[in-house]
This record gives sequence, C-alpha cells and structure tokens, in this order.
Amino acid sequence: MSTEATNDAAVSVTRLHPSFLFDMSARGFAQISVAEPGRLAFLSGQVAGAPEGENMPPDLASQACIVAAQLKKALSELGASASDVVMVRLYVVNATTDRFQQALAPLRDTFSGGNPSITTIGVQALFAPDYQLEVEMVVRVP
Repeated sequence: MSTEATNDAAVSVTRLHPSFLFDMSARGFAQISVAEPGRLAFLSGQVAGAPEGENMPPDLASQACIVAAQLKKALSELGASASDVVMVRLYVVNATTDRFQQALAPLRDTFSGGNPSITTIGVQALFAPDYQLEVEMVVRVP
C-alpha cells in the first residue's frame, strides 16, 4: 500500500493520504487519521442553538459560523488544537454541494492545519426544524 503520511513528534495524530483514495489534503482533510495512544473525547453533535436561548439564525452559513465558534471553544476546553481532531462528521439538512460548501467554509478555519478525517452526510431533518447543520468530532486529548 502506497501512502503519504504526515506526522510530527509533537503531533498526536498521524494523517495518511493513500494513493488509491481521493486526495483530500488540498481541501484541508485526510482520508485516514490515526490517533496515538491516549484518551479520546467524543463531542456530541453541535448545533447553532445557544445555551442561553438566543434566537438561532435561519441561514446555514450563519449557523455554521456559530457551530465553528463552539467547536473552537470545545477544543480549548480540552486543551486541544486542530492537530488533535481525529474525525469530523458534518450533517447538513437538504444537502447539496453548495450547502456543504456553505457549511464547510467557516469550519475550515477551526480545523486549519489539523487535516482531520471528515464525513459529510446529507439528512432530511435534525432534532429541531430550525437546525440546518450539526457537527460532531472525535478529538485525541493531549
């Protein structure tokens, strides 16, 4: 198996880009992420709903900005960075390529330099009718 691996002694996750899989590295993601021994944190799906009950924006791009900010705070809470994110799952209501791009744009900064593995999933609906996006992560805790 031919692979191109990116790793650094200070990084807890090795990224693999096998030649037989579509190369996602230019888009900021990896096909395979291998977490080194240690603890993993599994972050529940995050949506744009605020704990204080503020109104949620109706559009996908604005919701994605809120979710990206929440994910950054979660990483900080764990003492982790983008390099520690192993897996991201992105759920988009009424998914199209354009809607996935709207959702990914603000998230790219959150994962910049980390290149986590990612799965994008189109769904009919989420928990509440106003939710357009939900994102979950697996993070290796440093």
